[in-house]
Amino acid sequence: MDAQRIDTRIARLIADEIAALDPSSRADRLLLAEFESLRDPNPTAREVQFSGGLTQMCWRVTRSNGAYSLFYLPGPDYFSLCVDSAIGPLDIGVHGPALRCFASV
Repeated sequence: MDAQRIDTRIARLIADEIAALDPSSRADRLLLAEFESLRDPNPTAREVQFSGGLTQMCWRVTRSNGAYSLFYLPGPDYFSLCVDSAIGPLDIGVHGPALRCFASV
């Protein structure tokens, strides 16, 4: 999948999640505000480290909050929360919808 199609896919998945949020819920409003404050408008390809020494090219969706960043994994078509490290982003096994992963920390 080319970069433009991946950008479009990421935007569509996130838009669908945002549309499903309850606008009357204070928790959902706070989650969305925090997510949007860190969201990268132009997701970038970065190599992510996985357990067992595996690496995969993924797309960074949010800037770091000081400890974590959110990535899109194009193969399985879901998001991953990664811890920031000296050797780059490390997958910590939190996978699924973007906002659920983001909200887990």
